[in-house]
Amino acid sequence: MSERIHLSRAHVTDVEEKYVLEALRSGWVAPLGPMVDRFEREVAERSGVAGALALSSGTAALHLALLELGAGPDTVVVLPSMTFAASANAVAYTGAEPVFVDSTDDANVDVDLLVETVETLLSEGRTVTAVMTVDLFGRCCDYTALGDRLERLGVPLVEDAAEALGASHAGRPAGSFGRAAALSFNGNKIMTTSGGGMLLSDDLELLARARYLSTQARQPAAWYEHTEIGYNYRMSNILAALGVGQLERLDSMIGRRREIRRRYTAGFADIEGLTFLGRGADGDASGEANDNHWLTCISLDPDSVAVDPTTLMAGLDAAGIEARHLWKPMHLQPIHADRRAALTGVSERLFATGVTLPSGSELGDEQIDRVIAETRRLLLAS
Repeated sequence: MSERIHLSRAHVTDVEEKYVLEALRSGWVAPLGPMVDRFEREVAERSGVAGALALSSGTAALHLALLELGAGPDTVVVLPSMTFAASANAVAYTGAEPVFVDSTDDANVDVDLLVETVETLLSEGRTVTAVMTVDLFGRCCDYTALGDRLERLGVPLVEDAAEALGASHAGRPAGSFGRAAALSFNGNKIMTTSGGGMLLSDDLELLARARYLSTQARQPAAWYEHTEIGYNYRMSNILAALGVGQLERLDSMIGRRREIRRRYTAGFADIEGLTFLGRGADGDASGEANDNHWLTCISLDPDSVAVDPTTLMAGLDAAGIEARHLWKPMHLQPIHADRRAALTGVSERLFATGVTLPSGSELGDEQIDRVIAETRRLLLAS
C-alpha cells in the first residue's frame, strides 16, 4: 500500500531547523527568552493588534481571556455549538455556564441567533460576561453582520481564531476582532509550534494581567511570593523558535492549501450533491480569498449521494487516506447534554453530512489526485 495520506501534518523545513538550532545554541533552553519575544512581536504585527502573549496552548489563551473579562460562577458565556471541545472547556475552567448557539451553512455561528440569545439572557437577569465567536476551518465569522451589536449590549467579544491565522474578514486579519483573541499552533494547524497558542489584544492591561497569571502569578519579590492562583501557561523559547520559522513560511503554506482546495474543487465539479463548506449554494467562491484554507470540508447531500460520510471515511481509511467528520456540536456531546442551547438544526445537519479531506501544505499533487480518485470511486460506485 502507498504511504498513508494524513489530514494535516506539520510541515517543517530547514528554515525552522535554523531558528531552533539558533535558540538551542543561545542557551535559552528554559521557558521564555528572545525567541518568545520575537515570536510575540511578529504575530501581533501579522494579526494587526497591539500585543501578543505566547502560551502553551490556544485553550490557555481562551481561559486567561475569559478570566480577565470576569467569567466565573453565576455568569454565562455564549458560544457556538459547532466547535472543538477546547472552546467550551475554557469556559468550564472558569466556572461559568456555557450557552450554545447554532450555525449557518458555512459552519460558523449564526450571528443573528447569537445576538438574540444574548438579549434573551440579559432580559432574564443573567450576567453575560463574554461572547465567544469561533472562526471555523480557516474562515472568519461574519463580523460585519455582528458589527457593534454586542458593544451596544455591553458584552465583550472573545475571538477563538485558533483555526484561522492568516484568514481575514472585510480587510481585517483573523485575531483582530473583539477585546481578545486566541490562536492555536497545535501540530495540525496552518502553522505549528508543536504545541502552543497565543493571546492577542489591543488591551495591553489585559495582556499584562494575563502574562502575570500565566507565570504562576508570581509577585515581584526576591523570593517566590503568591497572593492568588496562577497557571503554568507560558511557551518555551525553543518552541517559539519553531514558530518564528513557521511564520516566515506562512504565506507559502496558505498558498499551497489554496492550490489543494482548487484541485479538489475541479476534481469533484461533476458530482451532484457534493458541496464545499464556505461556498454559496450556487458554488460561488468569492469568499475563499479571505480563507486560510486550513481544511477543505465537503458536504454530501443524502438525497443526491448514496454514500454517507461514515462509509466514505471508512473506504478512504482502507485506502490509506485520513478523513474526518466535522466537529460534533457541543450540544450533542454527553458532557454538555444538559446545557442550554439555541438551535436551528444546521450544525447537526453539517455534522451528519460533512467530511474534512487531507489538506496539509506538505502534500503533493499526486497525493491529492489519489484522494480525489479514491473519493470519486467510493461516491460513484453506487
